[in-house]
Amino acid sequence: MELLDILKVIAAVLALAIAIIGHEIMHGWVAHMYGDDTAKNAGRLTINPLVHIDLLGTIIVPATLYFIPLLLGTSGGILFGWAKPVPIDMAKVMRRGGYNAAMQVDLAGIVYNFTLGAFAAIGLTVMSAPTTADSMFYVFTYILVYQLLIINVVLGVFNLLPIPQFDGGHFLMHLALKYKINSIAGFYYKYDRYGMFIVLIILMTPLNEYLLFMPVQFIIHLLLS
Repeated sequence: MELLDILKVIAAVLALAIAIIGHEIMHGWVAHMYGDDTAKNAGRLTINPLVHIDLLGTIIVPATLYFIPLLLGTSGGILFGWAKPVPIDMAKVMRRGGYNAAMQVDLAGIVYNFTLGAFAAIGLTVMSAPTTADSMFYVFTYILVYQLLIINVVLGVFNLLPIPQFDGGHFLMHLALKYKINSIAGFYYKYDRYGMFIVLIILMTPLNEYLLFMPVQFIIHLLLS
């Protein structure tokens, strides 16, 4: 493996860590604003990556999606994953802020990802593409900013999908509860445990083209235009 390939892998892993750890911290931080200290007391409002690692989402899924295509001789896959969810006592949040507060907690990670992606896009527009005359530090920085754009937009789009157990599903459930649409809320309560299976189906089938890649490409083009 050449030095440039090593830099790409390091940058991708670092960008993924920044994206998914910050995503989870934002959930806990917004909940903390509404009086829920669960995440804080559990030591999860920290940038220490070790306390956020999820075996499946932080290691197995990213490694599979990124390195398997390389082993098959293609240019490499996407780097996608998730961290261990921060513990939140939503009852405490809603006692102070109601369903609106719950929905803010649900969307906090998504807002973080899209905001970080937007800043990365701004960074790419002011940076020039690296050449052989540039230092390795500049090359690495450019690759890192590029990966921050791609990974954060991917995570933002994916978490917007109305999948049980994930942010988009939680948001729709609380929105339904707010307006007393019990059938929708009941659906998400009932099928919450199956969210991970839905995620794997999307990632491993052509559904990812329509639900993930096309929206991601559109948003990235919009941010860079």
